[in-house]
Amino acid sequence: MEAISFSAKTLDDAITKACIELGVTSEDLEYEITETGREGVFGIGARPYVISVRLKEEEKKMTASPESDLTATEKAMDFLSSVFEGMSLNVDISIDMDEESNEMSINLSGDDMGVLIGKRGQTLDALQYLTGQVINKHGSGYIRVKLDTENYRERRKETLEKLAKNIAHKVRRTKRPVALEPMNPYERRIIHSVLQPEKDIITRSEGEEPYRHVVICFAKKKKA
Repeated sequence: MEAISFSAKTLDDAITKACIELGVTSEDLEYEITETGREGVFGIGARPYVISVRLKEEEKKMTASPESDLTATEKAMDFLSSVFEGMSLNVDISIDMDEESNEMSINLSGDDMGVLIGKRGQTLDALQYLTGQVINKHGSGYIRVKLDTENYRERRKETLEKLAKNIAHKVRRTKRPVALEPMNPYERRIIHSVLQPEKDIITRSEGEEPYRHVVICFAKKKKA
């Protein structure tokens, strides 16, 4: 996997945030401190720790056997079925397991899917995270979970890309920075990625979770 950046007030908090986002324990991570944080005086001059994180090589190379794949699929099905039963929702659950990438794709369909998506996809993200925790508990290898409904992930990605380009146009015109709404790390990476090639636009993430957001700024000349 490509390295992912996480930031927090302390190094431990940054590592914890990475574990939660990736659904693994700290023993499964390799990280490098890219920016050393400091507390500052009464908060003045404070800056967060920033770490660059990858899964350990042995974790990435581990592959589940067909038998463990079946067990993981059953665990995911049982967990999600119990959740939806508790919510009194009739949801069709489709699960595909890619043995090569050790990735489980789950698609949900039915009525009232907006309830499962939640505000800015927060409910969907929570279900994805919890499912990953359930199937990887006591497992011999790490299985990454991707959970979606009504093609929400792709539609959200396209919406964010259009938003980023429109805001960049506004920033060029006004020469003033624009702060976007709070987003999760995955969505912030979409904004950073789509605007990275723009020579006169820079992006940065500011704030603390769950209010961390992207700021889009004008730059006469972007640093290499």
